[in-house]
Amino acid sequence: MISIILPVLHETERIEEAIARLRDQDPRNGMEIIVVDGDGDGATINAIRDEKVVKLTSKQGRAFQMNRGAAFAHGDILLFLHVDTLLPFRALVLVRAAMDDTRFVAGAFDLGFNTERRIFRVTELYVSLRTRLTRVPFGDQALFMRRDYFEKIGGYREIPLMEDVELMKRIRKRGDKIMIIPEKVRTSPRRYEQEGIVYCTLRNWLVQALYAWGVPAERLEKWYR
Repeated sequence: MISIILPVLHETERIEEAIARLRDQDPRNGMEIIVVDGDGDGATINAIRDEKVVKLTSKQGRAFQMNRGAAFAHGDILLFLHVDTLLPFRALVLVRAAMDDTRFVAGAFDLGFNTERRIFRVTELYVSLRTRLTRVPFGDQALFMRRDYFEKIGGYREIPLMEDVELMKRIRKRGDKIMIIPEKVRTSPRRYEQEGIVYCTLRNWLVQALYAWGVPAERLEKWYR
């Protein structure tokens, strides 16, 4: 079974659609959906009508929320998914096949954007090249791994930013292999469109570079937000 963990915050308008899309991925119900709300009042999880969804609250922050979701998971495979990211067709079949290959301990998909604007194709190409060169996919690429391996390496480091990069680099440093599935997830471009494509892209590159140069995530978070 695959446990799909969604960290959310103020997503009442999107959560029902996101869950419905996941149910369409696996009509046989061979998965577990865990939604972890960073809002202590649970505004997003209170909007969920699907009684089979595991609903939790946590300290705000994706790393905290994803670790809490993983602690309650029953699946052999954990898939960490952003609520505004669409999985490709037959994604769960592809994830299971990837984790059946004992050469790999974790994986992710290629990145796509849920828009027809051509400028985003450039970003997709850059991310595809970067991922294959570094073998460090980011959280919006739907990261997944075996649950026993996730527990063995201590899960996400509970930092306010770059928790996905830190985890993937830690796996690579151990000499373990990460599979990149060539099918694309489709993530929402809403943040790029709200803040400006050029500004958002350059800001992300700068944050990544500063983190690579050793600037602590706690310092980067104050500037990034």
